[in-house]
Amino acid sequence: MGLAERRRALGYSQEELAHALGVDRRTVGRWEGRSTTPQPPLRPRLAELLHLDLDELDALVGQPRAAHPESAGPPPRDHHGSGDLDDMIRRQFLRAITVTSALVALPPDEGAALAEGALRGMSDDFLRMNGHLWQVYQLARAKRSVYPVVRDQLTALNETLGGRPEVEAQALCGAAGDLFQLAGELAFDGNRYTDAAASYTLAASASQEAKSYDLWACALVRHAYVDLYERRYADAVGTLSAAEKVARRGDGSLSTRYWVAAVQAEAYAGLGDLSACERALDEAEKVTGLSGVAHNGGWLRFDGSRLAEERGARYLQLGRLDLAEKALSSALSQDILASGQSFRRRGAVLTDLAAIGARRQDPDQVLAYGGEALRLAHTTSSGYVAHKLQ
Repeated sequence: MGLAERRRALGYSQEELAHALGVDRRTVGRWEGRSTTPQPPLRPRLAELLHLDLDELDALVGQPRAAHPESAGPPPRDHHGSGDLDDMIRRQFLRAITVTSALVALPPDEGAALAEGALRGMSDDFLRMNGHLWQVYQLARAKRSVYPVVRDQLTALNETLGGRPEVEAQALCGAAGDLFQLAGELAFDGNRYTDAAASYTLAASASQEAKSYDLWACALVRHAYVDLYERRYADAVGTLSAAEKVARRGDGSLSTRYWVAAVQAEAYAGLGDLSACERALDEAEKVTGLSGVAHNGGWLRFDGSRLAEERGARYLQLGRLDLAEKALSSALSQDILASGQSFRRRGAVLTDLAAIGARRQDPDQVLAYGGEALRLAHTTSSGYVAHKLQ
């Protein structure tokens, strides 16, 4: 039995095993393909998860490179991961986030703050740039291509916070909370849920410091998504309850509280509670009663246009296939989900329609919708769509 067979026999997906070890899913894939072997610090935990002792693990995956005396040459530069470029970029990115969060948390030097107007102007500059980055992220086919520009923005924020001790950090907390949420979205789309949760946690803390309740609530909602995608529905309900309370103190003209309700519906559907799910969806529908712009197009994008696909996905969770198909087909007919538009959302709806075919044992429906979703996942490298397909 190889590593892949042992993993499957114990009920783990590659993502679940990677999450338990704190590594990327592709790293597990390389171990299973024998192109790399697990590093020594990871082996005790991996052996524990696979119900093996260390000798049995060595026989299964091979000994670590350090144990082979014939492997002459310099040690690998990456001692704590797989050594590939993607992991190095990821750690540089996380390091930038960590530095920013530390600088944001530092109290200002007494009597050293800049004038309020200068602070506000500096913060506004970062917020404007963040808004542009959210647009780039939404339009990018391959989300991971946005990593370099987000990292550059983190570096600029670090230089501002660290290089000018007279700047009061709280004035920039909102900008940091905004940027941390975007960093979390990048990790989430790559199925790096531990990294995403860390980014969302920092986003919530920075937003709290800035007293930006809507930004804070949105960070909590995004954190709840991590639990939802790992099917920890009860945990998600708790996080969303906190988000609901925070959102009540926010701007009533924004759609924050309705987005909270839409995501609560997903958590309730996961728990099999149809009545609570429909109550939450009905609450989310109230977003259509808001006058004017109800979102900012960045960290808050909920405007009600997703409700048909959300309702369809929830009915699918609950096994109400006819209701689900009707809602999802309606969603797919919208201009925003037309072919060539909103690849991630279209891919998710197509996958749900394929899942209905699978439950009905209709291979033609599975292939028609699932095939297109698979092509979208391949074209965009979207971990989000790939996760739904799995």
